[in-house]
Amino acid sequence: MAPSVKADAYGHGLPEIISLLMERDDIPYVSVHSLEEAIICRQAGWDRKIMVLGPLPVDQADAALDYGLEPVVTSRELLNALGRWADKYQTKILTHLKLETGTNRQGITEKELAGITAIYKKHRYLVLHGASTHFANIEDTTSHEYAQFQLSNFNRLVTALKRAGLRPKYRHTASSAALLLFEKTRFDLVRPGLAMYGHWPSKETYLSYRLQGKTNNILKPVLTWKTRVTQIKAVPADSFVGYGCSYRTTAPTKLAILPVGYYDGYDRALSNQAYVLIRGKRAPVRGRICMNLMMVEVTDIAGVKLEEPVILIGTAKGEKLTAEQLGNWAGTINYEILARLSPATQRIITT
Repeated sequence: MAPSVKADAYGHGLPEIISLLMERDDIPYVSVHSLEEAIICRQAGWDRKIMVLGPLPVDQADAALDYGLEPVVTSRELLNALGRWADKYQTKILTHLKLETGTNRQGITEKELAGITAIYKKHRYLVLHGASTHFANIEDTTSHEYAQFQLSNFNRLVTALKRAGLRPKYRHTASSAALLLFEKTRFDLVRPGLAMYGHWPSKETYLSYRLQGKTNNILKPVLTWKTRVTQIKAVPADSFVGYGCSYRTTAPTKLAILPVGYYDGYDRALSNQAYVLIRGKRAPVRGRICMNLMMVEVTDIAGVKLEEPVILIGTAKGEKLTAEQLGNWAGTINYEILARLSPATQRIITT
């Protein structure tokens, strides 16, 4: 298994998640997007394998040796650069080839395979360790013909590599949705992402899973996002709240000011749409979300005090606020809500 910890571990905090993964003996890999994320993993103490899913700059190819990385290769230029460094130091560099099967994002096309094969054969210490792809339409639909099409393409390209004398040890295609839905996509290694943090990749993934007759409640979100009330103020009737005068009170109103805004990852689109939980009750957002502040109404919540705990994502007294709800209100997806949580916000591991 090669859990994806890119995007600050999907907003959960990369060093914190790495510290938890290190407690497990059955996780040989983590997968990251960038060299910078790989370095953070090493600094956090991760001494096992790191797969770099995103583009490694050609002029920084030597970092694969410096940090013991396994790059996912999508260009001849990078592959040549890795080969030169490997041969210079007579040290193997393990690489994974990203195969283009229909997503048309990163990936090596079938026409490029001959040139890629020649590069591998040219450099003695350059190793094709893995072959991978990524599905384009496995989460947003309950019809998976396109995923089957891509899987067939992947198998064909891997066969072509083998005919050319290149036999990757690992084939890996399964992200969260594929891992949950299709056993035949698991091959030799899987790359769980959002599901590892307790979230379904989409409603369609959940529906497809249940339509297969599988059990419910296998995923539980691991993150709770909290803040505290920093000011309480009484506002008269017929008063405007916040920038743009987008909310106007109709009666005497009590507001709680929270030190969270769009800089922290609380989407501006949640203005006058969302609510937070205070004392287990819903406190609606009033006015626009600011850069570092937001206002919520606590008129009907008795006893709210300064420094009162506030839940932005999580549960309290039977009430639940999820990244999925925030995504729906903001017109986006749970991935974005989580991945945009500011790295500057403190993460605390609880047991």
